[in-house]
Amino acid sequence: MGEAGKIIEDHLKKLRVFNGREEFPSSNILYTIVALGIWLGAMHFDAVVVLFSLLFLSPSKALLVFGLLVVFMFIPVDGRSRIGRKLSRYICKHACSYFPVTLHVEDIEAFDPNRAYVFGYEPHSVIPIGVVALADLTGFMPLPKIKILASSAVFFTPFLRHIWTWFGFTPVAKRNFISLLGAGYSCIIVPGGVQETLLMEHESEIAFVQSRKGFVRIAMEMGCPLVPVFCYGQSNVYKWWKPGGKLYLQFSRAIKCPLILFWGIFGSPLPFQNPMHVVVGRPIEFEKTSKPTMEEVNEAHSEFVKALRDLFERHKARVGHANLELKIL
Repeated sequence: MGEAGKIIEDHLKKLRVFNGREEFPSSNILYTIVALGIWLGAMHFDAVVVLFSLLFLSPSKALLVFGLLVVFMFIPVDGRSRIGRKLSRYICKHACSYFPVTLHVEDIEAFDPNRAYVFGYEPHSVIPIGVVALADLTGFMPLPKIKILASSAVFFTPFLRHIWTWFGFTPVAKRNFISLLGAGYSCIIVPGGVQETLLMEHESEIAFVQSRKGFVRIAMEMGCPLVPVFCYGQSNVYKWWKPGGKLYLQFSRAIKCPLILFWGIFGSPLPFQNPMHVVVGRPIEFEKTSKPTMEEVNEAHSEFVKALRDLFERHKARVGHANLELKIL
């Protein structure tokens, strides 16, 4: 056995697997449709409300509806709401069982419940649905405090912002990121973000991380280990289409939201029932540095990118994606 084979065998010895369908056997299709409809259908609901108001309501009534939507854009959301958290736990349970989502943790004992970690999750796809396997409400990871960083546009979208806040999502702002790590929360970030969605391809996976180094710097400054994560199959749960051209790219970046058409079963927001496999690598430790140099950041970033690629190659055949190619841009 070569050196590469020994490394793979070593990683597999401590591998822990959580299959959503096996962990939540009480889930059924009716509960799942309701759960996914609430979680993923909120943005479609907003669009339907706007179109219905424009087409079928009088101008005065349409203005009233738009006014209510604006109110829901800005009224405070209690992220600790008991009802909201209970609803989100319901969503996590049935979403994991539906596809199913399977979580593979290479070394679960390497995670200390009393520490904060920075998870670099790839790819973004249309929606990074696979993060549900890492959510604290799902309970697979031995970490009691987890937040998922998302585009600020989400938190100005009526109804969607409520569901995602209860779920554990929070705006991906530098100050917020640092504050959460300081408070002991592990943070999941998709480094490629909106830009990665705009670069998606049908035949391969795209990880837009080569120029994304801010999350690495923050991890070093806060003394938090970096954890590479890859989700196989996530790009197959929706069909999608996006226009081309520089104007489209510039506008999508400006509003911090990818303008992309996507659809699931029968053209609905309900995603196709394709299995997803979320693989979590071992934490990469860095010495805490209050002001890391650019050279130190580059070195740590290169280590993360290599770990992400190695993680992808190490597991792709085992989870049924032997011919899948990963392009790191």
